[in-house]
Amino acid sequence: MKTIRRAAALTGAAAALALLAPAAWAAPAGERGAAGETGGGLGRFYHQRLTWKACTLGPDDEVGAELDRAGARCADVTVPLDYARPDGRTMTVAISRLKASDTGHRIGTMILNGGGPGPSIDMPPYMRDLMGAAGPRYDLVGMDPRSLGRSGGIDCGWPAATWIKGAGATRRSFDRSVAFAEDLARRCARTNGDVLPYISTRSIARDMDVVRGALGERKVSYNGASYGTYLGQVYAAMFPGRLDRVVLDSSQDTLSWGPRVIATMARANDRALGDWAAWAAERHATYGLGETRGEVLATVERIYAASARAPLAVGRYRLDDTMLPVVLFDNLGTDEDAARASLAASVRVLADAAAGRPAQPTPDLDEELAFLLTGAESRYGSGQSAIICGDAAAPRDPEVYRRDVRRHRAASPLFAPVGRGIGPCAFWPVRPAEPPVRGVGPLRALMVAATGDTRTTYASNLTAHRMLPGTRMITLRANVHAPYQRGYPNLCVRDRVNDYLATGRLPARDLVCAPE
Repeated sequence: MKTIRRAAALTGAAAALALLAPAAWAAPAGERGAAGETGGGLGRFYHQRLTWKACTLGPDDEVGAELDRAGARCADVTVPLDYARPDGRTMTVAISRLKASDTGHRIGTMILNGGGPGPSIDMPPYMRDLMGAAGPRYDLVGMDPRSLGRSGGIDCGWPAATWIKGAGATRRSFDRSVAFAEDLARRCARTNGDVLPYISTRSIARDMDVVRGALGERKVSYNGASYGTYLGQVYAAMFPGRLDRVVLDSSQDTLSWGPRVIATMARANDRALGDWAAWAAERHATYGLGETRGEVLATVERIYAASARAPLAVGRYRLDDTMLPVVLFDNLGTDEDAARASLAASVRVLADAAAGRPAQPTPDLDEELAFLLTGAESRYGSGQSAIICGDAAAPRDPEVYRRDVRRHRAASPLFAPVGRGIGPCAFWPVRPAEPPVRGVGPLRALMVAATGDTRTTYASNLTAHRMLPGTRMITLRANVHAPYQRGYPNLCVRDRVNDYLATGRLPARDLVCAPE
């Protein structure tokens, strides 16, 4: 996972959310029920005619080529930049569609989101394979949320692809993290300040409803993971009655979503690190990190201490104590052996660097460090931050974060400084235009949750479940994030989700799936 990267993209070492809105916010006419979709000047968007075309944009477009090979087609959907001013500036939202091949038993259209927030246009072929016999019965639609991918992607020219940076072990490290966050926000203000006020999950949900209308559907089904579960809940709150079958895979509760969402993840990542350490200890002959869980954790602590004294030299990269825990955090998204082996190989390299020995990154670690420490994927982090900072306000005083880190550091020395550290939302040039969605109300949906989830914690899933009357939840006893969308090897989960997608029947009660 690359920090809060798309759930469906997490494989091996690359592994990282019906009441209306609060009364203080008045919904535009197009959100007041199905009959209102042509009101408020929005009719031309809902009834636009889409032009379907090949998905490949150029010779290096692997995503488009894969979609074309699968038989998908792509289109650009025109939406208002500002829904309060539908006659003003517009933008386009990119979608892909893999039409149902079992037309005699077609169920309808399903919109997909893999989390992040990140692009999702690539998802239809992958999801059709996951969905078993139900897959060919849906038109599967992937949508890049505004600010990401092909949908007006924002690029602030960041020196990193993520906004996440730990507070480190010292006051000097914390000050570096503050300067980093302020620089990220300043770059976005300079390069994209005119569009930042219109980037938020609320706006993405409105875009999603325009897509529904443009596709000619009265209702759509929805399959979202991680952040995608938050988007699904926001859509359900803003557009009640327009969802058919809904899967929420590793749910982010609406109460804790926002700029400080990672603060909820420290304990789960501490447990996952301990489980990984026990796994690595059993393979000491291969990795040389320690013969017991405690010895492996002590190796990690030594690496962290060394990175606080001076940045570790790993090939062309320099890794300090603000980013070393992020590398660990990024690679604790699953308990699968391939991912654990990749992390162990990376920690072996980092241990050599901490000891002053020559250290070259493994291919997985090289990919990780390029993501964290270079601007090669600046667009990803820029667009993701625009959404998160547009959803809810963050404290503006750096001392709030410093005190919070200090209070929690003893309990979680590695991950509390990451989760409770400062980010660019503290310096964001615009305040959220609307309040966050906190209450959703009744929703018929099937939830999937894992007890050891390090991203949307099991506690977050339970909170979401309590707040969504009408849902049923499948609990998987495993350390994994987004088990359905990532294709985690558990037939108990996959078969029950696919049965619901095929029949529309929710389980009579909540279920528990054991590891297989």
